[in-house]
Amino acid sequence: MRHGKKFNHLGRTASHRAALLSNMASSLILHKRIQTTVAKAKELRKYVEPLITKSKTDDTNSRRVVFSYLQSKEAVKELFGTISEKVASRPGGYTRIIKLGNRLGDNADICLIELVDFNETLLAAVTEKAAKTRRSRRSTKKADASGAEVVAETPAVEEAPEAPAAEEKSEE
Repeated sequence: MRHGKKFNHLGRTASHRAALLSNMASSLILHKRIQTTVAKAKELRKYVEPLITKSKTDDTNSRRVVFSYLQSKEAVKELFGTISEKVASRPGGYTRIIKLGNRLGDNADICLIELVDFNETLLAAVTEKAAKTRRSRRSTKKADASGAEVVAETPAVEEAPEAPAAEEKSEE
């Protein structure tokens, strides 16, 4: 029975699971986003977020602890370099899971797990939204009033050419 065992074993032995999560965490750190199953992504989030938090304090001990988890010099260098600079002000929640649907072969739930501060398209969309100003009701009433004036002017222009034609017919 699995009383009190909260984490997903992913159908693997402890050593295989540790190697899997280490490799996936290194790939996520180096590539900033990876595609995987939802179950693996949820476990990877629990694995990698404490490492990112640890990277905020750049000292020898935290580097050694993170290296013991990742076993990759390049990933540790990237984590303590560019990633720790970008997430310095963020209190947590460094990763985002976006569900993509089901895999064709075995119908497994597939998702994209990415580092939040490295998605340029979403960051650009957020700044674009912030740039827009909200219009008040008063400004929409002014637009309606000016629109009504334009509509009122248009029939007057159309009626003007018809009036001389009507006068010419009455004279004949």
